[in-house]
Amino acid sequence: MDRSLEFGGRQVEPDVRRLSDMRDVIYDIDWLKTAPDIDLYYMYRDLAMSRQDRSLILDNGLRYDITVIPPNRLGAEYVKTAGHYHPEIDGTGLTYPEVYEVLHGTAHYLLQRCDGGHIADVVLIEAHEGDKVLIPPNYGHVTINPSNQELKMSNWVSRKFSSIYEPYKKCGGAAYFEMVGQKLVRNGRCDSPPRVRFLKPTNVAKAGFRKGKEMYGLVRDIEKLKFLNDPAPYGWLWDEVTSDRNRAEAPKQ
Repeated sequence: MDRSLEFGGRQVEPDVRRLSDMRDVIYDIDWLKTAPDIDLYYMYRDLAMSRQDRSLILDNGLRYDITVIPPNRLGAEYVKTAGHYHPEIDGTGLTYPEVYEVLHGTAHYLLQRCDGGHIADVVLIEAHEGDKVLIPPNYGHVTINPSNQELKMSNWVSRKFSSIYEPYKKCGGAAYFEMVGQKLVRNGRCDSPPRVRFLKPTNVAKAGFRKGKEMYGLVRDIEKLKFLNDPAPYGWLWDEVTSDRNRAEAPKQ
C-alpha cells in the first residue's frame, strides 16, 4: 500500500515504525513470540506548505510533523507509539515541550513525569478531531489509538534535539498499558506508579490553540510557538495543562 502523503504540493515518504522496533515496550509477550513483523505507524517529518513557510519554520528552530496510526492490536493492547522523553534545555531544569493536534480519529495521550528516578505523575488525555494536547516540560509520552479508525495527528516541536527512547525500553513500556476495552493495566516493571489522572485536551485560546482551528496556521503567528524552545516563562500554560481543574471523566469502556 502506498503510504506517501501529499503536503505542500509534493509527495512525502514516511519513516515507518515496525513491530520489530517496539519489541521492548509490548505488554503481550506471548503474542509477540509469533506475531509477524508489520508496519505500525507512519511519521512524516519536517513538513511545510511553501518555501516561505519552510524558511519561517527553520528560522524559528521548529518542525511540523504528521503521524498516522492505523487501527490495530498489539496482542491484548491497543496500537501505540514507542514512547519517549525530550532532553533538558541547558540550565533550565525543563525539557522541551511539544503540542499535538488530532486531525482525524481519536487519540489517548499517556503522559508520565519522573521525579528522583520515580514516576510521580501519570496523565491520560482523550482527544478527538480538532483537539490540541500540550506535552508539558519533563513529561514523557505515548500516543495510543483506541478506536477502529485511523488516527492522524500533527505536532509542532523544537528541531533542536533528538527524542530519548531508552527510559521506556528499560521499563518495558509506559507506567500503564491500555488494553483492548480501554482497561489500564499497571506496568509491573515500574516502581509503583501513581494512579492515572484523566484530564481534558488543552485547547488554550490564549496560547493560540482553539478546537477545530488547524494549528499549522500558527506559521503565520509563529511567536505563539516560542514556548517550544523557551518554556520557562510559560508556567501559567503548564499549570493550565496539568491542573486538576482540567479533570475529565475516564474514557468509557
